[in-house]
Amino acid sequence: MAAWAEIPAPLAAFNGAVPPAPAWFGAALAHAPERSFTDVGGTQIETLTWGERGKPGLLLMHGNGANADWWSFIAPFFAADYRVVAFSWSGMGRSDHRDTYGFELFVDELIAVAETAGAFDAGKPLMVGHSFGGFLMMATVQRAGARFKGAVIADTPFSEPDDPHRHRPPQRSGSAHRPNPTLAAALARFRLAPPQGCENPYIADYIARHSLRETPEGWVWRFDPMIFGRLSVDDTFDLLSNPSCPVALVWGDKSFLMPPHRVERILARLPAGSPGIAIPDAEHHVMIDQPLAFVAALRGLFAGWPH
Repeated sequence: MAAWAEIPAPLAAFNGAVPPAPAWFGAALAHAPERSFTDVGGTQIETLTWGERGKPGLLLMHGNGANADWWSFIAPFFAADYRVVAFSWSGMGRSDHRDTYGFELFVDELIAVAETAGAFDAGKPLMVGHSFGGFLMMATVQRAGARFKGAVIADTPFSEPDDPHRHRPPQRSGSAHRPNPTLAAALARFRLAPPQGCENPYIADYIARHSLRETPEGWVWRFDPMIFGRLSVDDTFDLLSNPSCPVALVWGDKSFLMPPHRVERILARLPAGSPGIAIPDAEHHVMIDQPLAFVAALRGLFAGWPH
């Protein structure tokens, strides 16, 4: 994996302008979500929904430091058949920040949003959790998996303690975000984490613009900078054990976080016959690297799974 400084900023060359995008992307964004907030114990959780209430539920969970709009160009492809729900974990997106964070609180948020937004109205919903969202999704399966039809892990690096290439989240200072004087300056600094290239700058631009907010001092990222020092992703491999709903694994076949030995270990820990699908020519951020292939993989999976 290249160092952060070696990865070109995908938006720097555009000087604040919106990169050209293919027609499918504009059509997907034109199918805009309903935007609301869900109260979870006094914490307001940003909630986006597509599709009619009463359809089968589909919950989409983003990774650490991201937000619900990472799904805004993916979710519309499922809105004809599902009540699609995406949300921002506390401390991320437009959701409230907390003094403390933990897996149990995040599971509370997932279940409360699902109930309030209508994901359970037609019975057991499906879930897709990308990266850090996959850890929290499987923590939900451990607590309440019987309430869900199936859970799809999307490039989440579950690793055993003896894994020599065990991934650990980047260390952050926990200090406040440094303001950027202009939106263009902020966009020019945007990079994906963990570091990787980006061949679809129009997606990076959309995500970056929905990850920033303007303050009197300048433009800053929305996520809580303190969250990184208050969370641990250690010892999560047991979350894969004895799931009480079917589980599938999807990963980018060029993902630094999902080398073959890790994929093999994850699938070996899951129940026999759990599906595994590699997204060709995708790194960790599968919905950015290969969005339409990711959609096709999920559509194909949901057509025949779970039985």
